[in-house]
Amino acid sequence: MQESGEMYLESILVLSQKDAPVRSMDVAKYLGVSKPSVSRAMAILKTGNYVEIDRQGYITLAEEGRKIAEKIYERHIVLSKFFISLGTDAETAEEDACRIEHVISDKTFEIVKKHITETEAVSNETAPS
Repeated sequence: MQESGEMYLESILVLSQKDAPVRSMDVAKYLGVSKPSVSRAMAILKTGNYVEIDRQGYITLAEEGRKIAEKIYERHIVLSKFFISLGTDAETAEEDACRIEHVISDKTFEIVKKHITETEAVSNETAPS
Protein backbone atom coordinates (compact mmCIF):
# COMPACT_ATOMS: atom_id res chain seq x y z
CA MET A 1 0.00 0.00 0.00
CA GLN A 2 1.18 3.50 -0.77
CA GLU A 3 1.93 6.09 1.88
CA SER A 4 -1.15 8.16 1.02
CA GLY A 5 -3.43 5.17 1.55
CA GLU A 6 -1.83 4.52 4.93
CA MET A 7 -2.34 8.15 5.89
CA TYR A 8 -6.04 7.98 5.02
CA LEU A 9 -6.49 4.78 7.02
CA GLU A 10 -4.63 6.21 10.00
CA SER A 11 -6.74 9.38 9.91
CA ILE A 12 -9.97 7.33 9.87
CA LEU A 13 -8.72 5.38 12.89
CA VAL A 14 -7.82 8.54 14.83
CA LEU A 15 -11.10 10.25 13.96
CA SER A 16 -13.15 7.16 14.84
CA GLN A 17 -11.55 7.05 18.30
CA LYS A 18 -13.35 10.29 19.10
CA ASP A 19 -16.65 8.31 19.18
CA ALA A 20 -18.11 10.21 16.28
CA PRO A 21 -19.03 8.82 12.88
CA VAL A 22 -16.36 9.60 10.27
CA ARG A 23 -17.29 11.24 6.98
CA SER A 24 -15.21 12.33 4.01
CA MET A 25 -15.33 15.97 5.09
CA ASP A 26 -13.86 15.03 8.49
CA VAL A 27 -10.96 13.23 6.80
CA ALA A 28 -10.41 16.16 4.42
CA LYS A 29 -10.26 18.63 7.31
CA TYR A 30 -8.00 16.39 9.41
CA LEU A 31 -5.49 15.84 6.59
CA GLY A 32 -5.81 19.30 5.05
CA VAL A 33 -6.78 17.96 1.64
CA SER A 34 -9.71 18.57 -0.68
CA LYS A 35 -12.94 16.61 -0.43
CA PRO A 36 -12.54 15.34 -4.04
CA SER A 37 -9.11 13.93 -3.05
CA VAL A 38 -10.72 12.10 -0.15
CA SER A 39 -13.51 10.81 -2.40
CA ARG A 40 -10.97 9.37 -4.84
CA ALA A 41 -8.97 7.81 -2.03
CA MET A 42 -12.08 6.31 -0.39
CA ALA A 43 -13.13 4.77 -3.71
CA ILE A 44 -9.71 3.11 -4.03
CA LEU A 45 -9.70 1.97 -0.39
CA LYS A 46 -13.25 0.64 -0.70
CA THR A 47 -12.34 -1.32 -3.84
CA GLY A 48 -9.39 -2.82 -1.95
CA ASN A 49 -11.69 -3.79 0.94
CA TYR A 50 -9.87 -1.52 3.38
CA VAL A 51 -12.89 0.64 4.23
CA GLU A 52 -16.66 0.38 4.20
CA ILE A 53 -18.91 3.31 3.41
CA ASP A 54 -22.59 3.16 4.29
CA ARG A 55 -25.52 4.87 2.55
CA GLN A 56 -25.18 7.94 4.75
CA GLY A 57 -21.52 8.33 3.81
CA TYR A 58 -20.09 7.14 7.12
CA ILE A 59 -16.68 5.52 6.76
CA THR A 60 -15.50 2.59 8.86
CA LEU A 61 -12.34 0.54 8.63
CA ALA A 62 -12.66 -3.00 7.32
CA GLU A 63 -10.56 -5.64 9.08
CA GLU A 64 -7.50 -5.30 6.82
CA GLY A 65 -7.77 -1.50 6.85
CA ARG A 66 -7.88 -1.51 10.65
CA LYS A 67 -4.75 -3.69 10.85
CA ILE A 68 -2.81 -1.31 8.63
CA ALA A 69 -4.14 1.79 10.42
CA GLU A 70 -3.25 0.43 13.85
CA LYS A 71 0.24 -0.53 12.67
CA ILE A 72 0.89 2.95 11.25
CA TYR A 73 -0.62 4.70 14.28
CA GLU A 74 1.52 2.65 16.67
CA ARG A 75 4.58 3.63 14.67
CA HIS A 76 3.53 7.28 14.87
CA ILE A 77 3.15 7.17 18.66
CA VAL A 78 6.38 5.25 19.30
CA LEU A 79 8.47 7.33 16.91
CA SER A 80 7.10 10.58 18.36
CA LYS A 81 8.02 9.42 21.87
CA PHE A 82 11.45 8.37 20.66
CA PHE A 83 12.21 11.72 19.04
CA ILE A 84 10.95 13.62 22.09
CA SER A 85 13.15 11.44 24.33
CA LEU A 86 16.12 12.53 22.22
CA GLY A 87 15.29 16.18 22.84
CA THR A 88 13.18 17.06 19.80
CA ASP A 89 10.29 19.43 20.46
CA ALA A 90 6.82 17.83 20.28
CA GLU A 91 5.73 19.53 17.05
CA THR A 92 8.86 18.51 15.13
CA ALA A 93 8.70 15.00 16.62
CA GLU A 94 5.11 14.61 15.38
CA GLU A 95 5.95 15.88 11.90
CA ASP A 96 9.01 13.67 11.56
CA ALA A 97 7.18 10.62 12.91
CA CYS A 98 4.42 11.20 10.34
CA ARG A 99 6.97 11.01 7.54
CA ILE A 100 9.09 8.16 8.87
CA GLU A 101 6.25 5.89 10.01
CA HIS A 102 5.60 4.91 6.39
CA VAL A 103 9.13 3.97 5.39
CA ILE A 104 10.86 2.58 8.47
CA SER A 105 11.53 -1.16 8.26
CA ASP A 106 9.75 -3.52 10.64
CA LYS A 107 13.14 -4.58 12.02
CA THR A 108 14.29 -1.04 12.85
CA PHE A 109 10.88 -0.09 14.22
CA GLU A 110 10.90 -3.06 16.60
CA ILE A 111 14.33 -1.98 17.89
CA VAL A 112 13.11 1.59 18.48
CA LYS A 113 9.94 0.26 20.15
CA LYS A 114 11.99 -2.02 22.44
CA HIS A 115 14.26 0.90 23.35
CA ILE A 116 11.32 3.17 24.22
CA THR A 117 9.61 0.42 26.24
CA GLU A 118 12.79 -0.26 28.21
CA THR A 119 13.44 3.45 28.73
CA GLU A 120 9.90 4.01 30.02
CA ALA A 121 10.20 1.01 32.35
CA VAL A 122 13.44 2.37 33.83
CA SER A 123 11.89 5.84 34.21
CA ASN A 124 8.90 4.38 36.04
CA GLU A 125 11.16 2.37 38.36
CA THR A 126 13.27 5.39 39.28
CA ALA A 127 10.40 7.89 39.58
CA PRO A 128 9.80 9.09 43.13
CA SER A 129 6.65 7.65 44.71
